[in-house]
Amino acid sequence: MRYAVFVTGPAGAGKSTFSSSFITHLQTSKRTGHLVNLDPAANSDAFEYEPTIDIRDLISLEDVMSELDYGPNGGLVYCFEYLLQNMDWFDEELGGYEDDYLIIDCPGQIELYTHHPFLPTLVRHLSRLGIRTCAVYLLESQFMEDKYKFFSGVLSAMSAMVNLEVPWINIMSKMDLVTSNTEDPAGGRNGVRAKKDIARYLEPDPLLLVSAPGSREESKDRHSKFHALNRAIVQLIEDHPLVSFLPLDLTDPDSIETVLSHIDYTMQYGEDEEPKEPQDLDEGDFADME
Repeated sequence: MRYAVFVTGPAGAGKSTFSSSFITHLQTSKRTGHLVNLDPAANSDAFEYEPTIDIRDLISLEDVMSELDYGPNGGLVYCFEYLLQNMDWFDEELGGYEDDYLIIDCPGQIELYTHHPFLPTLVRHLSRLGIRTCAVYLLESQFMEDKYKFFSGVLSAMSAMVNLEVPWINIMSKMDLVTSNTEDPAGGRNGVRAKKDIARYLEPDPLLLVSAPGSREESKDRHSKFHALNRAIVQLIEDHPLVSFLPLDLTDPDSIETVLSHIDYTMQYGEDEEPKEPQDLDEGDFADME
């Protein structure tokens, strides 16, 4: 049985770093992972491990932009259309990996996950080849510093989940950057003000979009043209509670192991073994948030 994990999320979320750490952790556990680069614009210096399969061996964004005079977005779309027209190349590159993880590092243009058909088509193709697939969506922890920015990330994750239609794990990356005493230049507090607040982001609480009763911010929002939109978003998330996040701190091996445990469970890694249960999520200092 072969397994593939699509590593998705917006630019800057830490997808390539996560992919490398994922492979390192697999190796430490005496397991094997292979990096698959699906970003035709990737910089070779960004990879700690040499990709086993690299879309740039088929087509690169640089070549498309120079030869066809396309812009970066149009060039990226062209690259994926070209890949789908040459799936025999991809099938040959896949080879005969057995019981190994293919960690597929995807581009940071989230429209590829949210409304283009490229990745869903690729996922269905892998399924026809008998490869079990799932996806992880990384959102950077700094999104928690702005509740409106955070919920735009939640909605993007929800859209990608619906579009790809595969088992899905959302990850809050770079949790090592989260502190409980973030100070802004004016001397006040910003971002995540206390560790107890983090639970409201890992299990998104739509009421974060609604200011506390009687606050000055609530009074301001109540007369804002965006208030009705915020209310509609709250209702959408309450009606479709699809998104929750695993916290990921790449400086903590236990955090990486927890994510790997959930991925294993999602795809039932090792079909001849007893069904796996994900490890109890131990968030350490983040556990007591009530």
